[in-house]
Amino acid sequence: MEKTDIIVSGLFDFIKKSPTSFHAVENISRILCGKGFTELSESEPWNIAPGGKYFVRRNGSALISFCLPESYEKAFMLCASHSDSPSFKVKENPERKEAGGVKLNVEKYGGMLINPWFDRPLSVAGRIVFNDGGRIKEKLVCIDRDLLMIPNLAIHMNREANEGHKIDVQKEIEPVFSLSENVSLLAIISQETGLPKEDILSHDLFLYDRSQPCRWGAEEEFISAPRLDDLECAWTSLQGFLSAEKPASISVYCLFDNEEVGSSTRQGADSTFLSDTLERLSEKLGWSGEDYKIALSKSFMLSADNAHALHPNYAEKADPVNRPLLNGGIVIKYNAAQKYTSDAVTSAFFKMICKKAAVPCQVFTNNSNIPGGSTLGNISQNHVSIPCVDIGLAQWAMHSPYESAGAEDVESMIKAVKCFFESVV
Repeated sequence: MEKTDIIVSGLFDFIKKSPTSFHAVENISRILCGKGFTELSESEPWNIAPGGKYFVRRNGSALISFCLPESYEKAFMLCASHSDSPSFKVKENPERKEAGGVKLNVEKYGGMLINPWFDRPLSVAGRIVFNDGGRIKEKLVCIDRDLLMIPNLAIHMNREANEGHKIDVQKEIEPVFSLSENVSLLAIISQETGLPKEDILSHDLFLYDRSQPCRWGAEEEFISAPRLDDLECAWTSLQGFLSAEKPASISVYCLFDNEEVGSSTRQGADSTFLSDTLERLSEKLGWSGEDYKIALSKSFMLSADNAHALHPNYAEKADPVNRPLLNGGIVIKYNAAQKYTSDAVTSAFFKMICKKAAVPCQVFTNNSNIPGGSTLGNISQNHVSIPCVDIGLAQWAMHSPYESAGAEDVESMIKAVKCFFESVV
């Protein structure tokens, strides 16, 4: 098996095990523990020392990990991505009995392409909160079977379906659950978890696409999978973080939640999670307040979130010059309105990293008539202001339940992030 096959297989395995942000963080925590990292708790004193490797979680859906070399430059080299993807969140009391069947009441999470959710096998995953002898506890749940479907309306009953149709989310995006009125989602979760139904107090549950990741194309040059945005960056940057040798500064791996809904949560990039962690870390190392501020001035962040590739069927939607290609290398993202943090200085530094790592890089700018989205780099700057560049891997069908990207780009990101953590500004 070629190296690319092994790397892509690892990415696919991670994606299959990570249907929600909670599962992604749990799986990364297990990987870190297997590599000798120690988990810290925000609610307990920290005991850290040079030579140690640590991580801390918040809300079970965000994580920050750091490595302390025996000797190091007083600076942070950070790489940040996000754990969440657009989906549909299951509402409380979700069962809706109508027209001889039972459906689930759901609402949009993030800005997604809705049409591809029709006629796909779906299931439910997330976390439940339960009563354990008077104490509140959490448990992850993933119903690992084809449980739900959102059937399309036949063309015979909607002759204009292929001429444009505005989707009524409340009416049309209610996945069919059963024909029996005696079933309930919590009863199934109770069976899955072994917890009494009456002890389940609440939940954060999401629909997830059951489609399996795959390689495809005449030369198997493409990959497709659910949640490539942003689990592809989350996994590849983790691999680069773990494989870095003799970092000269303090290496920091960040995985934030809720990027798809604005990041303004206690576990999002627009929270104090990163600043809390870095300040606490510096205090434990005996730094003064001025030491910490000097360290930030010498630090650097990669904001890693996937980028739009030139689409062969919609070339006119792209910028006429800067047109990233699948398997064309890591994308540096620019925006004059500062939706992305990249500037001449930060992008130049990252271009040097890519050259040193012997991986290609390319540029994304929006078509000037089409405003683009934003990501977590500029948001995190509200709390920890350090030089930053926005990067990602080129993909098609962003925010679809099943997205596509280039197989070769996976290894390129790992190599570049590894080289980044081994470098100094």
